[in-house]
Amino acid sequence: MEAVINNPLKLYRIEIIIFDVNDNSPSFLSTLQVLNITENTAVGAKFPLHPAHDADVEKNTVNTYKLSQNEHFSLATHKGESVTPELVIRKILDSEKDSVIRLILTAVDGGTPAKSGSMTIIVNVLDINDNAPVFSQTLYKASVYENVKIGTSIITINATDLDAGANGQVLYSFSEVGEDKKTDLFAVDEKTGTVTNKNNIDFEENNAFEIRVQASDGAVFSMTSHAKLLIEVLDVNDNAPEITVTSLLNTVKEDASIGTAIALVSVFDKDKGKNGIVQTEISNNVPFKLESNYKNYYSLVVDGPLDRESSSQYNISITATDEGSPALSSTSVINVHVSDVNDNKPIFTENIYNVYVKENSPVGAVLKTVSAIDADVDQNGRVSYSLIRNNSSSLPLSTMVNMNSETGDIISLQSFNYEELKTFQFKVQATDSGVPPLSSNVTVNVLILDENDNNPTVLAPYSEHGSVNSESIPYSAEAGYFVAKIRVVDADSGYNALLSYHLSEPKGNNLFRIGTSTGEIRTKRRMSDNDLKTHPLVVLVSDNGEPSLSATVSIDVVVVESTADIQTQFRHVPIKEDSFSDLNLYLLIAIVSVSVIFLLSLISLIAVRCHRTDDFSRYSAPMITTHPDGSWSYSKSTQQYDVCFSSDTMKSDVVVFPGPFPPVDGELISINGGDTFTRTQTLPNKDTPKGPNTDWRYSASLRAGGVMQSSVHMEESSVMQGAQGVLVQNWPTASSAADAEGGEVSPPMGAGVDSNSWHFRYGPGGPGAPPQHLKPGEVPPEAFIIPGSPAIISIRQNQGGEDDKSDFITFGKKEEAKKKKKKKKEKKDKKDKGKDDGDE
Repeated sequence: MEAVINNPLKLYRIEIIIFDVNDNSPSFLSTLQVLNITENTAVGAKFPLHPAHDADVEKNTVNTYKLSQNEHFSLATHKGESVTPELVIRKILDSEKDSVIRLILTAVDGGTPAKSGSMTIIVNVLDINDNAPVFSQTLYKASVYENVKIGTSIITINATDLDAGANGQVLYSFSEVGEDKKTDLFAVDEKTGTVTNKNNIDFEENNAFEIRVQASDGAVFSMTSHAKLLIEVLDVNDNAPEITVTSLLNTVKEDASIGTAIALVSVFDKDKGKNGIVQTEISNNVPFKLESNYKNYYSLVVDGPLDRESSSQYNISITATDEGSPALSSTSVINVHVSDVNDNKPIFTENIYNVYVKENSPVGAVLKTVSAIDADVDQNGRVSYSLIRNNSSSLPLSTMVNMNSETGDIISLQSFNYEELKTFQFKVQATDSGVPPLSSNVTVNVLILDENDNNPTVLAPYSEHGSVNSESIPYSAEAGYFVAKIRVVDADSGYNALLSYHLSEPKGNNLFRIGTSTGEIRTKRRMSDNDLKTHPLVVLVSDNGEPSLSATVSIDVVVVESTADIQTQFRHVPIKEDSFSDLNLYLLIAIVSVSVIFLLSLISLIAVRCHRTDDFSRYSAPMITTHPDGSWSYSKSTQQYDVCFSSDTMKSDVVVFPGPFPPVDGELISINGGDTFTRTQTLPNKDTPKGPNTDWRYSASLRAGGVMQSSVHMEESSVMQGAQGVLVQNWPTASSAADAEGGEVSPPMGAGVDSNSWHFRYGPGGPGAPPQHLKPGEVPPEAFIIPGSPAIISIRQNQGGEDDKSDFITFGKKEEAKKKKKKKKEKKDKKDKGKDDGDE
């Protein structure tokens, strides 16, 4: 047997050995046994006797047999499974002297004190049949499978008798000695000696049988001989394992530790050998396992975490399978209930509750019902609600809302005013009734919705209806003249604070209008003599709430003769002095910080600008300026060229090539109409500064109406000055063809068919040359005027007699292909004038 001890849980196996005491006496199945023995039976012949049975075991069972005193017989015993007695002839019998011999057989056990039982033996001494049947062997052995078909032949025994006739006819039978139940299972054919089964043989009941068989002849007084038959029963796997479960706990807590024993499981298979070896396991996936205790005894223990919320009970299937062929198995299902522990806190159905409440709502209204779900059951799942008091909050929450602990209803304790409080926040706690209790919190945001409960309020300097305000306007006021602006505020918000202005005038007077959204009063038209001198106006200001609320302002507009008569009325408006709050301090700090940062940035920018001006004063970027008269001005540090066009000039191309000194990054600037220009290319730098050059070339191309021009009129006052020197040279006319020292004219390479070109040269000049001063009436080279239509002006400053095309600036527009007839005529007149000047 097994014993289980709790706290701590431990399993013990107990074997109880029961010691036998000699409380049973030996007894025989029958108190009388009759033996028929012929007189000629040889000395030493043995005759089996009924054995005695004793319910006691070991030494207390039958130990010895005793035979009463006689002269013909002695007693012999044979020890096998039990002690069996045999009667042995020690002296030849004589039927004539003793035909019947009475003997007493006593069986004595080995107990202390010994107990005994007796049986009477009557021996009939028969006369002559002197040959008994003889078996072919004294011990027969056979085997048979259990559950074989009834009537199956197991073995055939054989015996012979030397006598003739009826005395030699052999008949087979089971000996009546030790019949018991064995003869109920087997039968022997008395003529053939074949042993068969007449009932089902079960190995689990008896795995072997020992049967005594006898052969008798057919004489009147038959003679018999005896033999032993051993039948072995072979096992067949015909028994499935048997599972026995002993529950230790009706329910197990979901927080039970791993290894907690739930039940005891024992498995038994009646088969033997391989058919009786059993493998036991849990066939389904559950957090339990079987731990082996002793042979086929197991403990069912917890093998993993339990969660009642996931599974409140487990059906554990235990399967036992033997190793027979075919294998047999059996399954037992154990139902284990999991009891709840408080391991789940309440969970609110929403993460945040937003409650919208209209202002002026009645006291006691349910604002919101919060709900929390606890996965536990019974007391562990019973939830109560409460408000969490926040000590840091200045709002008196206890006077504002209340909480129903059972239903979760949030009830208002006061009527809310949107203008005083727009929103507030608090937390609700849900607590279960477990031990220890678990809780969770949720934030509730209460948003007050605005109602249209505030009338518009007129701000100073005007007052509401009940007092008259006056404004003055001059008689000469034009339409749209500003009269007054009504400023109104509404404490509500949204559409409830969206104001609209409406003006009411006396009938027949349609002089003023008011902005519906701005509140500005202006005149619609000029004054007339028929208009009144005083115009009473009533301004109605209404909001867009439901229902709409309004306010009115009365204004008398007085018309005066001139603006000098208008006197501005100053009204003293009381100013509410507010204490210097933290917000003011933060705003002041922010303003000062932004101002300081702006000032530092401005100073840094000025310093950078000044630094760049000092370093690059001589190399400043070129600048083009447009003038109101249509002229363009080009300037680059120390050089400046003013290019002027006539007002009727539509499209022109002007190319200016500045001097190469000082070396700067040349910039290609294209002016595409208007006053704007776009940087299109940066020209390469020159590694070596170029010195001043005396070689100046001037090219001009004039085209008008497809007629070749032979001369270009240049103003005599036009002069050119070198980049570094102050040399002054008068522009030559087109007729200056002589090679003078100061200038030379030659056509440039690549001159077009429709163009005339001139090449000018003048004397050397440079940094060392003496300064030249302009004569009275001469124009500086920084400004020259080219009258007329399209022209190309090229000013180059070369070194070494080669043209440097890298430094130039182009601005202007491309020439149109065709000109209007009117333009052609004007240009033709200019061409004729130019020829005349050349002739001069």
